[in-house]
Amino acid sequence: MGLAIPLQGPGGIFGPSCEAVAELAVARLNATDGILGRPVEIEVLDAGAPVEEFCDQTMMQVQSGAVHAVVGWHISTVRQHMSPVLARMNIPYVYTSLHEGAAGEAVLCPGETPALQVLPGLRWLTEHLGLKRWAIAGSDYVWPRRTARAVHTYAEASDSKVVGEFYVRYGCRDFTGALRDLAKSNADAVIMLLVGRDAVLFNRQFAENGMHGRMVRFSPLMEENMLLASGGSATDNLYVAAAYFNSLATSSALDFTGSYLDRFGPHAPALNNAAESCYEGILALAASVNEVHSVDSRQILATIERRGVTYNGPRGTVHLGVGRSHQQVHIARANHYDFDVIGTLPEPLVM
Repeated sequence: MGLAIPLQGPGGIFGPSCEAVAELAVARLNATDGILGRPVEIEVLDAGAPVEEFCDQTMMQVQSGAVHAVVGWHISTVRQHMSPVLARMNIPYVYTSLHEGAAGEAVLCPGETPALQVLPGLRWLTEHLGLKRWAIAGSDYVWPRRTARAVHTYAEASDSKVVGEFYVRYGCRDFTGALRDLAKSNADAVIMLLVGRDAVLFNRQFAENGMHGRMVRFSPLMEENMLLASGGSATDNLYVAAAYFNSLATSSALDFTGSYLDRFGPHAPALNNAAESCYEGILALAASVNEVHSVDSRQILATIERRGVTYNGPRGTVHLGVGRSHQQVHIARANHYDFDVIGTLPEPLVM
């Protein structure tokens, strides 16, 4: 199994925990029958490398017979390059990250979408905090851009308004211009569509400008490593929506945490949503392959498209289709270096 995770760049902050969690998932599979009665092994692929380099590396591993399926957390730009390549090679592909929607792509996606996560989160924040004027700060690539379109559609259909929209390059280190424009926008809250190190630097500079005391931040992609790197003083008024938090106190999440600590000890990389998604992705792959008794990607996609597949993981029950999923999503407030889970979001908002 190719584990496609970033080992460098803005998303590299997630790499160590993703790799550890994948090891735990594979150990769970191999303790029984593996997949189709065969033991599972991991081949780590650096999805943080330049896209062309990553695609070439992955193709070489597939052609050599070292990789029979690809699973992992990486940005949507990488997925859009990889999914047609792997489809032509008839290789199963599970993209584990939250995403903007992957309709028409030959990929299984157990992650959250705007309809499951961002839009219900906005509705919750309006109902509980009275927030109605939104600004958007995002990286300039497909996930933030398409998520922003969904936010605009939601705002037009509700009693709210997008009053500012600011994009920076992926890998940005200086947010001075965006923060200056954000301060002028008169927004109640900013929707952060930033990844890894980019979001960490935004948090720090946001706080340094004194904005954390007067403007709420809402993010669908903020996890425990990022809180730690941001600094506890930079996380005031920060809300996050996700299907998994390390502090989630459900039986399935607590079992997962216990297994992780038993295997890696208290000094292991912090559990987080990005890493946990890799665990979900490996379970999704196993459930899908077992459903059709084959690793033939075309057969898997055709079967899942017709009837879907359901599996149980740390998030609870996940219903998986092609390019989509349905699962429970929660909202939390940052509390220095951890999250206080304060509610479960309502049903998806399809605009």
